[in-house]
Amino acid sequence: MGGEGDGPGPAAVAAAEQGCSRVVCCIGDIHGFYSKLLRLWTNLEARLGAAGFRTALVIFLGDYCDRGPQTREVIDFLISLPARYPEQTHVFLCGNHDLAFAAFVGALPPPPNGSPFSDTWGEYVVNKEREGWYDGEGYEGMHLQGRRWAGKIKDEWNPKKGMKYMGSIYDAGPTFESYGVPHGSSELAKALPDEHKKFLADLVWIHEDNVCIGNGRVCRKLIAVHAGLDKTQSILEQLMFLRSRDTSISKVEQLSGRKNVWEIPKVITGFSISLPNKILPKG
Repeated sequence: MGGEGDGPGPAAVAAAEQGCSRVVCCIGDIHGFYSKLLRLWTNLEARLGAAGFRTALVIFLGDYCDRGPQTREVIDFLISLPARYPEQTHVFLCGNHDLAFAAFVGALPPPPNGSPFSDTWGEYVVNKEREGWYDGEGYEGMHLQGRRWAGKIKDEWNPKKGMKYMGSIYDAGPTFESYGVPHGSSELAKALPDEHKKFLADLVWIHEDNVCIGNGRVCRKLIAVHAGLDKTQSILEQLMFLRSRDTSISKVEQLSGRKNVWEIPKVITGFSISLPNKILPKG
């Protein structure tokens, strides 16, 4: 799965071996498309074989919500995986849509510097009217992305995607509906099961691992993030920032960037970089 389309694309799967035994699967944007996720999961097992699938490292690259109609079912499925597949290792990364969802329902960790979430508004306040930021119950203590996620965008048509917006600039309407509440309703936080809120709160921004590619002949460090790393910024500083989940930042480029994170920084050569659409082993 991957990309910013209206549903999951082809799975980004790397058959990599750690100690000649571990398969690594990276799965990109699910976006509420539960039936497609089930088909993908079945196809992965068939393609990898029972033994490889049973002990695989499965990294979900984020964006579990919005656009598709069954976010609730998607998260239920993901939460069930550790119990159903106890020999697998599951990693759940945070995408920009998931961060915004978490922000709205109060599942984001507080900024490490002690600043209020309202400090994240100022940089983008020029967009408030067009994006129709959420101004309902609890907005005073909400991160910018939560307000954008639950807002009502002024323009009905999204020219980039050639389709109507689904409630907000994030297309969050279907997520609200999957929990039985209308878009922009403060009742979502009450409708959200506790285990779903915990799932959102526990999402990591980066996963780092060691993998061996090509029957163990080439070993590399795997860095997995939702969007990518910015080639204009220090790699070490970005890794430290992502590990810390610093929510004092208005917009996390490594989770939401476009062209600025598409090209892999040269200093990363020698690593394996996992992005939503691909895994690129660099030699």
